[in-house]
Amino acid sequence: MTDPLFSHGPLADLRVLELGTLVAGPFCGQLLGDLGAEVIKIEPPNQGDPMRGWDRVHEAGPSLWWSVISRNKKAITLDLRQAAGQQLLRELVGKADFLLENFRPGTLEKWGIGWNELSTANPGLVMIRISGFGQTGPRSKDPGFGPIGEAMGGLRYVVGDPSTPPSRMGISIGDSLAATFACVGALSALHYREKTGRGQVVDSAIYEAVLGMMESLITDFDKRGFVRERTGAILPNVAPSNVYPTRDGLVLIAANQDTVFARLALAMGEPGLAKDPRYATHEARGARQAELDARVGRWSATLSTREVLAILARPETAVPSGLIYRAPDMLEDPHFKARESIVTTHHPELGDLRMQNVAPRLSATPGSIRSPAPELGQHNDEVYLKLLGVAPERYAALKAAGVI
Repeated sequence: MTDPLFSHGPLADLRVLELGTLVAGPFCGQLLGDLGAEVIKIEPPNQGDPMRGWDRVHEAGPSLWWSVISRNKKAITLDLRQAAGQQLLRELVGKADFLLENFRPGTLEKWGIGWNELSTANPGLVMIRISGFGQTGPRSKDPGFGPIGEAMGGLRYVVGDPSTPPSRMGISIGDSLAATFACVGALSALHYREKTGRGQVVDSAIYEAVLGMMESLITDFDKRGFVRERTGAILPNVAPSNVYPTRDGLVLIAANQDTVFARLALAMGEPGLAKDPRYATHEARGARQAELDARVGRWSATLSTREVLAILARPETAVPSGLIYRAPDMLEDPHFKARESIVTTHHPELGDLRMQNVAPRLSATPGSIRSPAPELGQHNDEVYLKLLGVAPERYAALKAAGVI
């Protein structure tokens, strides 16, 4: 049952000031906003976040990518390069729990609104800082976008087919990983603040977030001199787990565990394979990976995709299997529909938009999509006049000076 005190999510009583731009900072803000936090996005007047204009499909109107990454946010304008704008930020920090930024390290300090100044204004502030290389170290002040962090963290080298140069993933994975780690750090810092009353800095570097996902890559080399290479659709020595042909397409089958492989062997009409010394153990199957993949492929190629999936869904032959989905497949999948993994939201200009729902699911305090991406400065009056209590005369002067 949903807790009525947190009907918007578990973070409904928290406020975030988001100074971030592009992907890494704003995605962290999206995560916090999805879980109920009040996220106030701060953008330069008459300019805004460049994400407002980024899109994969270039048509008139607001960016579709912006509509996802800026959902559940309020938007105000503020020129942080002006002294009056810096003072307003200090006042806003006094009413915030988190400040989120992904400027190049040293930028806020140059403007007099770094950690020392802002933590003086609010000792309980949690400052979330996302950057390419982190806040310290010889490269800390270098420009560092997601692709550089992905390469430096080891991901780019292992992505792709061994016959081609290193590939990139089709999404901004480095930025999103850094944002996700930043969110975990922010909630950890919040727990510490609840115990002590003191805030702290969360320092999330893109390259370290990527590195954190690289399993035993470092240890493999350090202990045994092994360097991971690109392996395409497989993981070396993990078999059978691959993309296999069918009469009318492709299917993913992952049957590398001993008991699961036994069920696949039964599905293939060759139950004896599970006890065959060549395939009976994980190590044996890994040593004959190509041979075993070819054998599974010969079986799957005799059937349609639907037939393969139906056989591997039976209780006695239950094996993890599925299709390689694109957006049209996701929109039609009954499991997606049953869990409402994709929801419809309304945008005042774009109309109804379908997009991914909030993850993860919480049973008592679920997150939600409560509002569409805001217009530039849409919430200036609400935040400055009501939340901050700026006098109307001062507000008018700030607007006239281009501070807000």
